Amino acid sequence: MKIGHIDLGEHPVLLAPMEDVTDISFRLMCKRFGADMVYTEFVSSDALIRHVNKTREKLTVAGEERPVAIQIYGKEVAAMAEAARLCEEAGPDILDINFGCPVKKVAGKGAGAGMLRNIPLMLEITKAVVNAVKIPVTVKTRLGWDINNQIIVDLAEQLQDCGIAALSIHGRTRSQMYTGEADWRLIGEVKNNPRMHIPIIGNGDVTSAEICKQRFDEYGVDGVMIGRGSIGRPWIFREVSHFLQTGELLPDESFGWYLDILKQQVLQSVERLDERRGILHIRRHLAATPLFKGIPDFKPTRIAMLRAATVEELFQIMDNIPQQYHIEK
Repeated sequence: MKIGHIDLGEHPVLLAPMEDVTDISFRLMCKRFGADMVYTEFVSSDALIRHVNKTREKLTVAGEERPVAIQIYGKEVAAMAEAARLCEEAGPDILDINFGCPVKKVAGKGAGAGMLRNIPLMLEITKAVVNAVKIPVTVKTRLGWDINNQIIVDLAEQLQDCGIAALSIHGRTRSQMYTGEADWRLIGEVKNNPRMHIPIIGNGDVTSAEICKQRFDEYGVDGVMIGRGSIGRPWIFREVSHFLQTGELLPDESFGWYLDILKQQVLQSVERLDERRGILHIRRHLAATPLFKGIPDFKPTRIAMLRAATVEELFQIMDNIPQQYHIEK
């Protein structure tokens, strides 16, 4: 699969952009485990052109994580074009436009998935961003606003006509948020549309190596994007890569091996921020990881982990977790 001049190889697996998740340390971790491309947290175009420091910090990319895409969102044509130019100066390989975020503070204000209710403006923004930069521009969106407006097949052609280099599709509508099951049938329909010639990347509910391969085989997508399935589990890319290459499941490592990865995430988060903020940031990964599933009477330990205020306290709790359990696939 190629996005512009960037060759991601056959059956690439990508780390999806996720707010408060895909910071630089997590992107590097996922890249280490085999993610073929990674995306930043989304960047507000309005905040970026106002030079908000916290937003500008999201533009920092490292050579070791390439190829990397910066993702932006907004609802004003001029602001999005200017933000695109600022992002290009940060040196990403790709610029991605978020037309898929369903949360109220974004979609409710007309940005992200809110654009699915204003297709003319979506297309105008896409053309403006494509024309503003020299690097490839891609789009990530959803099937439509709700079940009665699943417009992605026609929309994909319109976005392609705007000059985008690839399209990522999450298999839910905005109204679904993250509930129910992702519907890949329309993603497959977009991919199999003979008028489509750009790469189509599928996203939604890919939580194992077997599911990832099934998505490639059944729907013919050019790439698969993993989002929530990687939270607290960056090693999923290693498992997927091995299965796609060999057709065999990667043998489990020891419980302690996986625990050490989570500890590395804690330390990297603390180093990037500080102890208090770093621990707060990493709690989402500790809460979501499948590593602790199946351990009897684990709830008090989980609560204690999520309440720990220092690295020393957190690691002491983690070190006291019984080591005889294996990660749940």
